[in-house]
Amino acid sequence: MFLIFDTETTGLPKRWDAPISDAENWPRCVQVAWQLHDQYGTLVEHKDFIVAPDGFDIPFESEQIHGISTALAQKQGVPLIEVLSAFEATLSITQFVVGHNVGFDVNIMGAELHRLQRDTSITALPVLDTCTEETATLCQLPGGRGGKFKLPTLTELYKNLFNENFAEAHNATADVEATARVFLELIRQNKFTLSNEETPGFITSKIQEKYPTQVPLAGITHQNLKKASEKLVQKEQPEANILPLQSNKISDLPFAHLHTFSQFSVLQSTIRVKELAETADNLNMPAVALTDLGNLMGAFHFVKSVKQVNAQRPEDDSRPPLKPIVGITLNVCENHLDRSRRDNGYQMVFLAKNKAGYQNLTKLSSLAYTQGFYYVPRVDRDLIKKYKNDIIVLTGNAYGEVPSKLLNVGEKQAEEALLWWKKQFTNDLYIEIMRHGQNDENRINPVLVQFSKRHDVKLVATNSAYYLKQEEANAHDILLCVKDGEKQATPIGRGRGYRYGLPNQEYYFKTSEQMRELFNDLPEALESISEIIGKITAFDLARDVLLPKFDIPAQFVSDEDTKDGGKRGENAYLRHLTYRGANERYTNLDDELKERIDFELSVIENTGYPGYFLIVQDFIAAARNMDVSVGPGRGSAAGSVVAYCLKITNIDPIKYDLLFERFLNPDRVSLPDIDIDFDDEGRSKVMDYVIEKYGANQVAQIITYGTMAAKSSIRDTARVLDLSLGDADRVAKLVPNMKLKKIFNSDDKTLKENLRSDDFARVAQLKAIADGNDLEAETLKQAQVLEGSLRNTGIHACGVIITPDDITEFVPIATAKDSDLCVTQFDNAVVEDAGLLKMDFLGLKTLTLIKDTVKLVKYRHNIDLDPDAFPLDDTPTFELFQRGETVGIFQYESAGMQKYLRDLKPNVFDDLIAMNALYRPGPLEYIPSFVRRKNGQEEITYDLPAMEQYLKQTYGITVYQEQVMLLSQSLAGFSKGQADVLRKAMGKKIFSLLEQLKPQFLNGGEKRGHPREILEKIWKDWEAFASYAFNKSHSTCYAWVAYQTAYLKANYPAEYMAAVLSNNMSDIKQVSFFMEECRRMGISVLGPDANESFYKFTVNDQGAIRFGMGAVKGVGHAAVKTIVENRSEKPYSSIFDLTQRIDLRAANKKSFESLILAGGFDSLSSAHRAQYFHHNGDGVSFVEKALRYGAQHQENEQSAQVSLFGADSAASIPTPTLPDCDPWDALHTLKQEKEVVGIYLSGHPLDDFAPAMKHFCNAKMGLLNDLDPLVNKELSFGGMVGEVDHRVSKNGKGWAIFSLEDFEESYEFKIFGEEYLKYRHFLVSDSFIHVKALVREGWVNRETGKRGEPRLQFNAFQQLQDTLATYTKKITLRLDANSLDQQLLTFLDNLFKENKGDHKVDMTFYETEEQLKLVTTSRKLKVHVGESLLTALDEYPVSYKLN
Repeated sequence: MFLIFDTETTGLPKRWDAPISDAENWPRCVQVAWQLHDQYGTLVEHKDFIVAPDGFDIPFESEQIHGISTALAQKQGVPLIEVLSAFEATLSITQFVVGHNVGFDVNIMGAELHRLQRDTSITALPVLDTCTEETATLCQLPGGRGGKFKLPTLTELYKNLFNENFAEAHNATADVEATARVFLELIRQNKFTLSNEETPGFITSKIQEKYPTQVPLAGITHQNLKKASEKLVQKEQPEANILPLQSNKISDLPFAHLHTFSQFSVLQSTIRVKELAETADNLNMPAVALTDLGNLMGAFHFVKSVKQVNAQRPEDDSRPPLKPIVGITLNVCENHLDRSRRDNGYQMVFLAKNKAGYQNLTKLSSLAYTQGFYYVPRVDRDLIKKYKNDIIVLTGNAYGEVPSKLLNVGEKQAEEALLWWKKQFTNDLYIEIMRHGQNDENRINPVLVQFSKRHDVKLVATNSAYYLKQEEANAHDILLCVKDGEKQATPIGRGRGYRYGLPNQEYYFKTSEQMRELFNDLPEALESISEIIGKITAFDLARDVLLPKFDIPAQFVSDEDTKDGGKRGENAYLRHLTYRGANERYTNLDDELKERIDFELSVIENTGYPGYFLIVQDFIAAARNMDVSVGPGRGSAAGSVVAYCLKITNIDPIKYDLLFERFLNPDRVSLPDIDIDFDDEGRSKVMDYVIEKYGANQVAQIITYGTMAAKSSIRDTARVLDLSLGDADRVAKLVPNMKLKKIFNSDDKTLKENLRSDDFARVAQLKAIADGNDLEAETLKQAQVLEGSLRNTGIHACGVIITPDDITEFVPIATAKDSDLCVTQFDNAVVEDAGLLKMDFLGLKTLTLIKDTVKLVKYRHNIDLDPDAFPLDDTPTFELFQRGETVGIFQYESAGMQKYLRDLKPNVFDDLIAMNALYRPGPLEYIPSFVRRKNGQEEITYDLPAMEQYLKQTYGITVYQEQVMLLSQSLAGFSKGQADVLRKAMGKKIFSLLEQLKPQFLNGGEKRGHPREILEKIWKDWEAFASYAFNKSHSTCYAWVAYQTAYLKANYPAEYMAAVLSNNMSDIKQVSFFMEECRRMGISVLGPDANESFYKFTVNDQGAIRFGMGAVKGVGHAAVKTIVENRSEKPYSSIFDLTQRIDLRAANKKSFESLILAGGFDSLSSAHRAQYFHHNGDGVSFVEKALRYGAQHQENEQSAQVSLFGADSAASIPTPTLPDCDPWDALHTLKQEKEVVGIYLSGHPLDDFAPAMKHFCNAKMGLLNDLDPLVNKELSFGGMVGEVDHRVSKNGKGWAIFSLEDFEESYEFKIFGEEYLKYRHFLVSDSFIHVKALVREGWVNRETGKRGEPRLQFNAFQQLQDTLATYTKKITLRLDANSLDQQLLTFLDNLFKENKGDHKVDMTFYETEEQLKLVTTSRKLKVHVGESLLTALDEYPVSYKLN
């Protein structure tokens, strides 16, 4: 007998693996139905029972699923003992239990039997389940775990078998009927085979005889349980009385939102904290709360925004200040440390009554991440008991513990939960009551009111706010879809085929009037709001920075410091270290220098930050001791002599006129900011040192917030609205570098002023799209709302926080995926305002580059280089700058910079400092004048003679902010502090401050005898230039790093370029670019070699750069390490020698194959690469045989040590024979190189066609990525054909997709219609073609009237090898008249004789100084323009052009 049964229950278990004896875990049975079938499939018995609830009620959410309400169950239900008796009687004759996912139902009935202490043998009966991998394969629903198919639901399986819908899912009797039909049909179709051993006497053929076509339904009538429950509710419920908004008492009650989410609830709210504060104020609310989900990320911004709103109120505004209420919504689970099962817990709202309460929220939020994070940040009741002081708790929305248990578990359990919270928080617990117009709220609200009265817990009226305005509901829904990767068209609901979404549009920031109207029948819920606001004391989160305690030697410790918190000891120790360093740095410590040091120390003492300098010098000293490269300094810190003496910086501020007050203004107390560069690889060592010194609980990294920019908001919205990818991309590309809000809120005049003409044209097109009423317009409309939304979090690249005590005492923290350290929940914009010491530990790749070069020089030449001691008058270095050969030189490698360097011809370090400062938007326009003045082509003038002292180094041009500061002191008597204020006012265009300072400058200058009109001119020049003027301290530091790199490139070019290549190994495009620079410099770059290569690029004994094995895919650190270590005594002589000596556990078959393909074994023997992969019919490649040989050899050697026969046992291994096969052709060899290295190594497939590509192609593949600027232009390009895919359209016409690769990158083309028919014979993989194409405007869509993307019209295809001969009509030589000599004439004469042909020859003679040009044409001389002629001209070199 087969028992096919199903149950409906009060919910789902918390733990699916719990035993049936765990009565609290397993939900109650509210309906059970079964069918009993005999071995021939005949229905023997059918039963259906609704169970009368005894000691439990049926939760609303369960009722929504199966339709059985508590009232219906009480009316129609049968006592459980009767149901179980009937069920046991059937079980007694049952051999097999059948069902769909029946394990759940077995446990439910087993638990009910156990509760009544009955026989639970049902759990031991054999189970036949229709929900298996076999039925999953039958239905083939994608999206299962591990790439498998999803397990089908009963509805999906039924639909697959019978091609009809099964509508009565979740009514037990209907489910049983469907399951029985499915079970029998699976057997009939032989898709659920049962052997006779499993089911004695069961004959599948009998089922097939009985049901030759399809198994029919049993024909049982099912009661519509939902309708039956609804009828009962209608009878019992009296008509609702809508009370008019009546008493003055209610209308006078203030309202404030206490349950509000912001964008910091990632991808769950569209509310910005600033707008939240402004809206609350505009609506005359007395307070507003922020209760983000799981975090306090927005707390500081929120409190700050409320303060700003209060400060901006007019003076006659008599309202009390808006009160910020800092809160959080926390997930409260059973055990926050339990990660064995998913338990997201219940969402409870916590509000801080004061700063102490906020401190407890910080602890809870931090622990939720650091200890409790499992899918979501979580806390538990034990943590809440520990940190409950000064906190108000609200029971939350439908996901709160009390409402959720009412909806999903039962009234009794909900009441027990409420009593626990009341016990902990007494009068600070409030029952939230919400009216969003939902059935679930309507069901639980009366119970919550009863609870309130019964247990004396006050109600509070709230409205979950996820967006500010009701019209933003759609944008918020799109945001939720972005979060879950869903389409908006997917219906909202639970289960497969549905998505999460809010049920209506009532979750907005409602006005006080709207909320009073909603709760006019519950005035006590409104009255609680004033009570809660009254309990809260507003607090500020901003405070002065707190430094960690720095341990100083005992002799400097001051007893007075412990009494009054002073810093005498730290100041004394700082002075000691400074003067000790000064004696090392300076040979002559004169009075002027001492005065500067004492001045700086006094400012540091007055500002109270000696500890800051001690901390920084400590970890920088530690870095140097660990052989970590430290930069010379960056930013204004280089202006400090104290920092220089402490070896924090390496640039002498006295030598370069760098100002301390640019760094630390003596007139205002502000935390110094020293950014430190470390080499990339050593940065982590320094961070480890800091963590060890101060403790991991006092060090954290800084969080970053990734927001939706304009283009990404468009693309995200388009995905959700199902706008096509092409249309979304086209619309997004119209957006310039400007926010959508600014675009759509600015008039055309403003936009024209701020945009280039081509960008303005695109914006006009964008606005036209937005004015439409189609999907593109809707996308733009919603994207404007979503722009700026917080999309994800990350880690600040270099910021590190160090605190005096446990970091959670000062700031909430979280965990991050990419860091072992915690991260602050506050971002970089506010950490310092929140009182945290921030250090920037910057990883500078250039320092690693310098370090690697120094190591290579030591390895090759045994010379110890000290980059900090490079001479500043090195001729080769300045000659390199003068030639503009600065590829790979830090900060000076752009094409524009190279041009200006060639013009400037720098010969002193100050020129490099100035160029670093000038080469940026704004001051760029001063470079030509600077160059002319430097080269004596323009007179150097000064507005006043007194200015020469400070402007002489920059040839009379104001380049640096420091010059403005020094001149304001010299000309007008400004103090050092005032000079820095002036610098800041000009740099940041603070006009109100400039208006105050201008009279002071003019009057001060006049007092010193300077004409007022000239002072006016100087001031005007400064105003125009100061916003661009650069920090000389920063420019000097980076010019010094650049000089170090240039010195190495000029003096040790091969070693330097090898280090450059090593430091760009991860970016193969950069490797290719720098290999080209090596070729220009005449340095050979050789492929990897097992006998010469290391992990990184190196230089061999012949001065050539050898490719690093680490750059080969599939060759890891371990493989390289063993290859390098085992060749130290002698090089490898063959692949067999190599396999015998290296550790074959570290270098596997993949490593060998990759090295062979990259050419790494070419030098080991005369074998070509194809032979290593060839096999002689046995299926085993030669490389595998070599590896087996090596492994056997090593094994024999080890055993020989304990063998009686000694080493002779190894002689029995035969050496594999190299197979004989044809070598690969050049193209195949190059392709294999590219496969494992990313670039072609030993050449490029297009090398033979380089002249044709150079002279007859006007476009590279990269240019085709943006066709808009190329419309109506004819392009010619060439390359190697890659993959070709010939296709046929729906109307039977052929077309193709093909890729074309040039020297730099590839591009995918589509070709249609007649063009395809005309040129398809050229589309052959690995062929070389030259193409001419016209860029045409895109087609106009007939339905929408919109123009698509630009398209290519192919006009000509040709074999690339024929291009030179076809298109070359003549060659024009360009000859400098000053360089003509007999040698050149002889060379040309011989060359022309050797290359006679049909192409004309023109010669253009020019003379640059007189600007003369003479064009000549030869009537008789004709040559053959081919590879040999052009190669000879390039090598001489002679400039030429092909026409």
